[in-house]
Amino acid sequence: MTDSFDPVAYNRDAWDREVENSNEWTKPVGPEVIARARAGDWSVVLIGYEPVPRDWFPAELAGADVLCLASGGGQQGPVLSAAGAAVTVLDNSPRQLDRDREVAAREGLSIHTVLGDMRDLSAFPDAGFDVVFNPVSNVFSPDLAPVWRESFRVLRPGGILMVGFMNPDVFLFDIPALEEREELIVRHRLPFSSLDLPDAERQSTYGTGPIEYSHSLTSQLGGQLAAGFTLTHFAEAPHHADATAQYMPSYFATRATKP
Repeated sequence: MTDSFDPVAYNRDAWDREVENSNEWTKPVGPEVIARARAGDWSVVLIGYEPVPRDWFPAELAGADVLCLASGGGQQGPVLSAAGAAVTVLDNSPRQLDRDREVAAREGLSIHTVLGDMRDLSAFPDAGFDVVFNPVSNVFSPDLAPVWRESFRVLRPGGILMVGFMNPDVFLFDIPALEEREELIVRHRLPFSSLDLPDAERQSTYGTGPIEYSHSLTSQLGGQLAAGFTLTHFAEAPHHADATAQYMPSYFATRATKP
């Protein structure tokens, strides 16, 4: 990679390609999911396939201003909108935002979509949201401190930040061995980025997929605390699609509030 490499632009194109390749996180929810959400039977995920506990959300979701942060794909945003929230979706991928607009048009939902980097929420005013909902996506961001500062800024006092993220320990392992033979072979020093790999190896391992960054728990948990948040809940889950699930939780989720 050259010094002029722009990871945000690269990952924008990469996630547009993921839409073309029908990545599971780019497939919009169907009409039956929206119908159930309108009837009060709804759930969304932060980590893997684990529904977020309902008590992590405000007691009354109807009318709440929710920012789905780096959460395009026509999944969480439309469900929360159908459940009564006023939803804004920010994502780095135009094609992912198209998914949200597709569901909104199909179902008569009002969803505001914004193209942007999750580290820069300057499109939004201070204290404009009651909830920031951020499923596993900060693995694609080079740094996290701006994400936490901006999330804190745009939340109202008492507002809720919900975040899903990768257990950084999963990045220790050699990926071909893990995916092809289900062997956990320690190879990488942490923190790790797929940019650390030689170009040819990165392409053979990740293909045209997005650049990934492991982030320490200090950056994840300590970063939220340093931004001013109070952590209230923590959850973990096995990865839904690889061999690490036999040995360790690969996903973490946090709920925090702005005092």
